[in-house]
Amino acid sequence: MSEPHSCGWAPVTDPIYRAYHDEEWGVPERDPRALWEKLQLDGMQAGLSWITILRKRESIREEFDEFDPEKLARWTPRRAEKALTNPGIIRSPKKIDAVIGNARSYLSMMEAGDDFSDYCWGYVGGKPVVNKWKNFREAPTSTDWSAAMSRDLKKRGFKFVGPTIVYAWAQAVGMVNDHEVGCPRHKGVRERP
Repeated sequence: MSEPHSCGWAPVTDPIYRAYHDEEWGVPERDPRALWEKLQLDGMQAGLSWITILRKRESIREEFDEFDPEKLARWTPRRAEKALTNPGIIRSPKKIDAVIGNARSYLSMMEAGDDFSDYCWGYVGGKPVVNKWKNFREAPTSTDWSAAMSRDLKKRGFKFVGPTIVYAWAQAVGMVNDHEVGCPRHKGVRERP
């Protein structure tokens, strides 16, 4: 019996990629903190392959205090230096500083009454954009709304949130369903209960 078709970017021979594709990618996420965490992971991926992030994700979560924005916002330069010694993470001073600053920006939004989930989902009208690509290469790398969101996030102090990162993140968190139409997950992704 042959494997059911999967999106071309998710090699069926790699169990980590396959699990990510089949269980996470494109499933609509509404939890503000989870959305923020995933945006940080997408920012860390800049210039790297996504499989690198997937393989290091648990170590990254552990080092970055499970992506608790309140804890990260209190990190000192000394704490950031300590993180650089961990081979299990992406050891980029700029990316580490971005996560710390992004935690502060996220908290500022929340303190101002801006729910991060409502903010993010507002860019797609509150429901997933469902595309019908036959091949994943047909999907854009950014859109007008991902560029607009990128500009606004940057104004709010966020880093590593360019239009391409924002669009890739939106695909991952289900704001955009870019599963190929021949992939069972195209119809299979649904809102979390």
